[in-house]
Amino acid sequence: MQKVLVSVALITLLAGCSGFPGVYKIDVQQGNVVTQDMVDQLRPGMTKSQVRFVMGTPLLVDTFHENRWDYLYTMQEGKGDYSRKNLSVFFKDGKLDAIRGDYRPGAAAN
Repeated sequence: MQKVLVSVALITLLAGCSGFPGVYKIDVQQGNVVTQDMVDQLRPGMTKSQVRFVMGTPLLVDTFHENRWDYLYTMQEGKGDYSRKNLSVFFKDGKLDAIRGDYRPGAAAN
């Protein structure tokens, strides 16, 4: 009886670690969804509230760098593909000064 229980426990453990054919795994999205259209609406000199209206609430606002907002997005697909995008916006005197990251303003027009 003990061998049967150990065998069942071992099979259950191995089955949990390996993927059974036909088992659906969900896509996991985290962070801010940022589109090229959103980035194209950003203009130098926009206020923080205008940027927040266009982009949404930033995922990261560092208390030590109040003039930098970070928008991060990760996607882990069920089949195993992983992607990460980031966008940082910088303010000077309360106005949008610079944009850095995986998106560029006006890139959709090219």
